Amino acid sequence: MWRRISVHFQSVSPWRSVLKQNNVIIRPNQRLINSASSSSATIFPFHRTAPLFSQHATSDSDTILSKGKKAVEDVMPIATGHEREEIEAELQGRNLQEMDYPEGPFAGISDSEVNESVVVVLVVLIITFRIALGESKAFFLIFGVSIAGILGIITWIFRQLLADRRLKCESISEGRELRLGYSFLRKVAGVPTKFRYKDLEEATDNFQALLGRGASASVFRGILEDGTQIAVKRIEGAEHGEREFLSEVAAIASVQHFNLVRLLGFSTIPGGPRLLVYEFIQNRSLDTWIFPRTSIRHSSTYSSGLLSWNLRYRVAIDVAKALAYLHHDCRSRILHLDVKPENILLDENFRALVSDFGLSKLMGRDESRVYTTVRGTRGYLAPEWLLEHGISEKSDIYSYGMVLLEIVGGRRNVRLEGDGENSQRKWSYFPRIVVEKMKEGKLMEIVDERLLGREGSEVSVPVDEREVKTLVHVALWCIQEDPRRRPSMARVVDMLEGRLKVENPPETEMIVVDLLSIDQDEPVVTRQMESRVPPLQSGYSFTLSCLSGR
Repeated sequence: MWRRISVHFQSVSPWRSVLKQNNVIIRPNQRLINSASSSSATIFPFHRTAPLFSQHATSDSDTILSKGKKAVEDVMPIATGHEREEIEAELQGRNLQEMDYPEGPFAGISDSEVNESVVVVLVVLIITFRIALGESKAFFLIFGVSIAGILGIITWIFRQLLADRRLKCESISEGRELRLGYSFLRKVAGVPTKFRYKDLEEATDNFQALLGRGASASVFRGILEDGTQIAVKRIEGAEHGEREFLSEVAAIASVQHFNLVRLLGFSTIPGGPRLLVYEFIQNRSLDTWIFPRTSIRHSSTYSSGLLSWNLRYRVAIDVAKALAYLHHDCRSRILHLDVKPENILLDENFRALVSDFGLSKLMGRDESRVYTTVRGTRGYLAPEWLLEHGISEKSDIYSYGMVLLEIVGGRRNVRLEGDGENSQRKWSYFPRIVVEKMKEGKLMEIVDERLLGREGSEVSVPVDEREVKTLVHVALWCIQEDPRRRPSMARVVDMLEGRLKVENPPETEMIVVDLLSIDQDEPVVTRQMESRVPPLQSGYSFTLSCLSGR
């Protein structure tokens, strides 16, 4: 004989929850299976209060089972967000829309229940007043009609409230689905996430894990709640308003390339620092791999090792492809404006990724150049920055050429050389040395000494002289002082990959050494060059501008 059992669950538990009672195993949306006979019964939809029928039930099972169910915690602990809500809804026998319905004074009331209640109340009132007052049938007829009218109005109000509630719940459900859809698309399409400052503060341990520091920004390592490792760049000060900042963030985040670091999100505080959140790259930046430890700037105290020549050449191609994409393949050309080894990261496979778009400038396709305040890093700034001629993608090409020379030589382009006090040390400009060695036919002497087995190295690293010549010639083309002579990044890629022949670069006067931060008592300025370079505007952020003649 089949007996009816009502099972009540007071709380929602895990995905594969199991309730065992009287040898009956109950699973969500499964057939009833008797543990003894393994015979299946009717389909059981899992509800809060579910009618069950068991062929083996006894009289003791007439009582309501309210002891709960044994939890099997294997899915819910790792489920989050919408997945967790779907699991809970499935266990309760509800769909997602039902789960989102807000509780209110009319929760659980249907139209039929309202109509039945109105009829019952009306009949009870008429009978009560008829017996109590003993009035005529006509009086009670009029009285009943009046009461019926009043109750009809109340019924109509209840029905409207219920209808409004349904519409509101449907709207809430639809809005939730749209938000969930947007959240999914954001992860897939790379739309930047707006993080709360507090969350990033916790992820970086209150900005304690410093990776590097620049003139106007610092980079910190962090870990999000889901375990994602991130690099958070904190930018101090603001050149543009928040709207301009968000516009540039959106444009930068929309670029997707194999050799560009992905921007995950951002955070802004009115009047406070602006935060950019990037994916964390394990092998750090290029400067820690090509410069000796003593040459690494104070902003980076970590030396990774020695990068082989083959990897250096591949890094040069990777960076060229990334810049070519920004200059030629984006809807609006993006100028990086701060290309340097510190902004070139290496992943676990030593693939180069260009990072740090903090100084980036968007440039329309119909614009040949734009004007902006001098920014960037000494040793990589193109002459047009100083000469107020406006900048273009050719400014990035100049910086890239300077990076190529540093990749070949394993040294900074501008550095102090000599022993003793600062008064006895002289500034050395590496591009000038490269040109002189090339004229003398001693090009291999500019290659990083550690690669050639010098400086006490036990084993030399194979270096292809033809590739050295290619990199040096491309670099000298890129650092031409006349921007019109510099090749495009697309041509640079073709030259490095052998699709275009690399011609001998023309000689350059090298009038502008760059902006050097040296003692005012020893400026590298010649009288011949003072009249050829216009004075700096007071708006520039550098305290001393230094020029050097050839």
